Amino acid sequence: MAKHDERKRDDSTDRAPTSTEQSVDVALIGAGIMSATLGALLSELEPNWSVALYERLNAAAAESSDPWNNAGTGHSALCELNYTPQQPDGSVAVDKAVEINERFQVSRQYWAYAVDKGILSNPKDFINPIPHMSFVHGEDSVKYLRARYDALASQTLFEGMEYTEDKHAFSEWVPLMAQGRDFSDPVALNRFDLGTDVDFGALTRQLLTYLGTAGCDIRFGHEVRDVRKENDGRWKLTIRNIRTGDKRIVRARFVFVGAGGGALSLLQKSGIKEIKGFGGFPVSGQFLRCTNPDLIAAHNAKVYGKAAVGAPPMSVPHLDTRVIGGNRGLLFGPYAGWTPKFLKEGHLSDLFLSVKPNNVFQMMSVGLHEMGLTKYLVEQVLQSNDTRIGALAEFVPEAEASDWELITAGQRVQMIRPGKETKGTLELGTAIVAAEDGTIAGLLGASPGASTCVSAMLEVLERCFGDRYQKWEKDLQGAIPSIGQSLNENASLYREVWDHSNKVLKLTTQEDTVPAVPEDAEPAT
Repeated sequence: MAKHDERKRDDSTDRAPTSTEQSVDVALIGAGIMSATLGALLSELEPNWSVALYERLNAAAAESSDPWNNAGTGHSALCELNYTPQQPDGSVAVDKAVEINERFQVSRQYWAYAVDKGILSNPKDFINPIPHMSFVHGEDSVKYLRARYDALASQTLFEGMEYTEDKHAFSEWVPLMAQGRDFSDPVALNRFDLGTDVDFGALTRQLLTYLGTAGCDIRFGHEVRDVRKENDGRWKLTIRNIRTGDKRIVRARFVFVGAGGGALSLLQKSGIKEIKGFGGFPVSGQFLRCTNPDLIAAHNAKVYGKAAVGAPPMSVPHLDTRVIGGNRGLLFGPYAGWTPKFLKEGHLSDLFLSVKPNNVFQMMSVGLHEMGLTKYLVEQVLQSNDTRIGALAEFVPEAEASDWELITAGQRVQMIRPGKETKGTLELGTAIVAAEDGTIAGLLGASPGASTCVSAMLEVLERCFGDRYQKWEKDLQGAIPSIGQSLNENASLYREVWDHSNKVLKLTTQEDTVPAVPEDAEPAT
């Protein structure tokens, strides 16, 4: 069905637009990884339910789920320093890192199950092993990274993490970053060899192919213009076929809004009280993409550094090996930019139309208290290419502009969450916003986003289908054994599901399992 809807139509005939009505059990808005994941879960849990998916663009995963629009890191907090903040006493908090890693393990388990069941095909098309590393330089930053290692190395989910301050180990682990480096400036690395790169675009397309064969009505080029609740409790979706102008009225018992940056507007149109006070702040991004095959071959890691002062968390610099369409690539960035659009293919009016009487004070509050972010964005927008190469040189000292091209990445909308009274807070992360009666839900926010897609959609199922969830839970545990448990606190279960997912997803050989780390182990030097 998806292939049929992606075909170009001859719209040259002068006919009047038509109107069609349709009733479904579940309506999914947006053809990204979230909707695809939720649809795949529901197709097994309730195979007799009718499901329809509507996407305004002409392809799947064309916005945030597109591999060139996101880092594809498989965010598991192995290398992202913003998930392990340093406390005033010098210690490092790891709770957020453990939580995010737990959630990524849920995704891995489900993807392995889906491969076993034939829901997903060749895992190499969407997931590949790539080492994850954290990089710092300077005496204070080196002390922080050592404290981070000390805090994480004893956690079950971070078994096998290594640490070094040695320039010879540095040169071995990241030779491209070592060339031309002045090692009189102290450096340090954390390394986890069994990290992953995920092409969420390819993963989304595989899930949607399965959904199409399972009977899901998938329609591209269809924009949801309005979402209103009717007296009988169903939701009325007003949808326009962008190519023909035809109007479609869809009535659904349950609606999921997985429209990326467009989710806020649609949830506001729904009128649910739970969306009141929420806002969004758009941040665009750019990457430098390497065009020199020799440089691409010389680096094999996702290396994350520390965010600049005042930078949004999603702007943490990283030198990033990617595997897209079977080909290796190398990115550096992101460089932040700004546009009022909420989607890469959005409208310049998106931000202004999102300001409502119930969130205007929250958005103004954030604006007044985030002057550092404003200053940072202005500097980023005005920077020259020489300045961009200068930032890259912190990672690749011998970087030359001729080896890199500037590309535009995806649009991110950082969530503004309502706080006390009329205050708002600008937050990293994602949040499920669901109506009290569980008939509509949507996802807001950005990173870690796609990497936690399965646990996020399990939250949707639990919150919106509470009466059925207990019945579903046994089936879900067959796919995701760790449901209801902490892998970090259950080492034997962690190693079992880790080894199984590694084998099925072809991330390591069967014998190459998580290394056991003795309690008295010393860090690499």
